[in-house]
Amino acid sequence: MYALVESGNITKYFNSPKGFTLGDYQYSADVFTKWSDSERAAIGIYSIIFDDSNKKDTRWYTNTGQTYTYDDSAKTVTATYGTATAKAHADTTETIDGVDYTSPGLKTVLIRDLKIDVSNNLAKTDWYVTRKSEKSTAIPSNITTHRDAVRTKQAEMETAITNAADTAALETLYKFVNTGTEDSPVYERPLGELPELDS
Repeated sequence: MYALVESGNITKYFNSPKGFTLGDYQYSADVFTKWSDSERAAIGIYSIIFDDSNKKDTRWYTNTGQTYTYDDSAKTVTATYGTATAKAHADTTETIDGVDYTSPGLKTVLIRDLKIDVSNNLAKTDWYVTRKSEKSTAIPSNITTHRDAVRTKQAEMETAITNAADTAALETLYKFVNTGTEDSPVYERPLGELPELDS
């Protein structure tokens, strides 16, 4: 992506190579593909430098739009993000015309998603429970152990989510980190995972 700078101000952006008119001159798309950076700069065309240092994971934060700035001393155009806003970790309630409207926070959403994952996990072995009910066939002990372990882990995960102090703490729970070594990496997240049944 490129920007046209005239008299110290950005006046136009180019998302892809295309011809353009500048003053009395007509330029072809070759300006963007065949010219050197210095040749483009001579007519005020600069490749945009994208600075994503303030950009955060959109699962947890709402990012600002990008601001494009021309630095005359460095002869560069940079696109930067402002300070991201953390999404609400707790439910928020707004009263409009006497009616309360509640927007679910991240904790509510995450626990709801976890319950879906648990349901899908247990669904794989639900047929043992159905067979037990219909035919009085005993459920294998490893299946019972697995289903109990899933529910136990679910409770632990829900507690960790509920006890998270803020959005950053929630993000940390879900962020995978290398608990192994550089040569033998093992990526895990503090929240952990639901048990899977050994095949």
